[in-house]
Amino acid sequence: MNVRVALTMGASLLVGATSCTSSPTEKPEQPNIVYILADDMGYGDLSCLNADSKIKTMNLDRLAQQGMVFTDAHSNSAVCTPTRYGILTGRYAWRSRLKQGVNWSYDEHLIEPERMTVASLLKKNGYSTACIGKWHLGLDWAKDSTGTPDFLQPIKNGPNSNGFDYFYGITASLDIPPYFYIENDRITTTEIDTIEGTTGKGFWRTGPIGADFKHEEVLPNLTQKALGYITQHASAKKPFFLYFALPAPHTPILPSAEWKGKSGTNEYGDFCLMVDDVVGQVLKCLDENGVSENTLVVFASDNGCAPSADLKELKSFGHSPSSIYRGAKADIYEGGHRIPLLMKWPKSIKQGKVSNETICLTDFIATVAAIVNDTLPSNAGEDSYNMLPLMEADSLVGPLREATVHHSVDGYFSIRKGKWKLEFCAGSGGWSYPTPKQVKNEGLTGFQLYDLENDPSETQNICEQHPEIVTELTALMAKYIEQGRSTPGKAQQNDGFTSYLKE
Repeated sequence: MNVRVALTMGASLLVGATSCTSSPTEKPEQPNIVYILADDMGYGDLSCLNADSKIKTMNLDRLAQQGMVFTDAHSNSAVCTPTRYGILTGRYAWRSRLKQGVNWSYDEHLIEPERMTVASLLKKNGYSTACIGKWHLGLDWAKDSTGTPDFLQPIKNGPNSNGFDYFYGITASLDIPPYFYIENDRITTTEIDTIEGTTGKGFWRTGPIGADFKHEEVLPNLTQKALGYITQHASAKKPFFLYFALPAPHTPILPSAEWKGKSGTNEYGDFCLMVDDVVGQVLKCLDENGVSENTLVVFASDNGCAPSADLKELKSFGHSPSSIYRGAKADIYEGGHRIPLLMKWPKSIKQGKVSNETICLTDFIATVAAIVNDTLPSNAGEDSYNMLPLMEADSLVGPLREATVHHSVDGYFSIRKGKWKLEFCAGSGGWSYPTPKQVKNEGLTGFQLYDLENDPSETQNICEQHPEIVTELTALMAKYIEQGRSTPGKAQQNDGFTSYLKE
C-alpha cells in the first residue's frame, strides 16, 4: 500500500484561505461535525495517499497528518446518487428503488419519507443541521397542468424533509440541469433563461438556468456559504452538523484563474488543487473560530475519478487518479469505489493514525449514533458499522466489517471479505474495458475473483483456483440480500426484487 502522510504540515500550507471569525463561547461536549464530500476525486489524486501523485494536495495532507487516514475505504457505489443515499442513510442504495444509474434532472426524491438520516438523527440529539452543495437525491418539483416543472413554486421532499434545518445548494451534478441555486425549498431567483450545453472538460448539458447562476462561480459561492454557516454557529450552544457536498472536481471542470496551470498536469489536476484549497479554507475557519479541537472533520469522495478528466492525458504527466488500482468511476473494479477518507478530531483521534481496515461510507450513521450515545432502530443503518472504536483506539482486534458490497453504474455487484473480492460479472460493469457491451460482443462469461492482498490491481482472475471462496461469498451475498441488511439485527425489506445477478 503506497501511503505517504506528511508529518510536518502546518498552518502555512493553508493556501488562499478566507478569514472568518465569530466570538467563541464555551462549546458543548458533543462534537461539531463537518463532512466534506468531493465529487469524482480519485484515491490517487491525494499526495498523502499516493506518493506518486503529481497533484500536491497540501491542505488534505495537513488534514491527514493532524488526524487519520483510511487506506482501504470505499463508497458503496461507483457513482453519485447511490453513494449519497448510503452516506446519509447507512443503507446500500440498491435496496431502494434505484437499482442502477443515478437520479436525473426532475426525478423525484429517493430517500423514503420515514427513513432516518444522519441529519434527522443528529437533529433529534440537539444539533443544528445544514446541507450546503450538491444534493443529487431527487427533488419533487411542482408541475403545471401539462406536467412541466414550475420552478417558482416550493420544492417538496428535499433536504429540509430529511433532517436538515438549512439547505443551500444545487439540484444534482453541475452538468445536469436545471441550473439554480436553491435555498431551503425555493430557487433564489425569479429570472429564468436557457443555457446551451458545452463540450470538453467544461461540459454541461443544455437546460434552464437562473439569472444569478454561473457555473464557474458555483464552487466559490458554496464555499462562502459553508464558511458563513460555520462562523454563524461556532459560538452557539448547540453543536452543528454541516454536510458540505462539493460539485468538484466533477465536470464541468472549471478551475478558477488562480488555479489554472498550478498542478503541473491538466485542468482536472488544477481543479483538484482548488478542491484542496476549499478544504484548507474550512480548516482555517474552524481554527479561527476556536472550534477545531472538538470538531470532527471528514473528507471523502463519492467515487473514483471520471474518464472525463482525460485519463490518457493525465497519464502523460505521470499521474494516475486511481493510483495502482484498476478502473475508474462507474466500475466494479477498485478504481470505481476505493476512495480517499480522512478524519480529524483532535479531542478523540490521535495525530498521524493510519488504518488499513476495510471501511464503507455507509458506516457514517452508525458512527454518528455512537458519538452521540444513541441507538439506531432496526429499520435504520442496515449496512452501517460503528467506526468509533477504530477512531479512538490504537488497535482493533478483528475486522470491523464482516464484508462489504459494491455496486457499479450498470447495476453489477461485487462482495469483499478480507482479502477476497468476488465480482458477479465478467467485465467492469461500468465504463472501463471490458464494458457490459464489450463483454456481450466478445462472449465473455463468468465471475471474477481477486486476492487483493497479493493482487491489488486485479490482474489475475482466480475463480477456478478457489471455487470454495466463490461459493462462500455467493452465499453471503445472497444472505445480505435476503435479510435486507448486512449488519446484525432484525431482517428488513428491500424495495423491490434484488438479485446479485443482473438480468
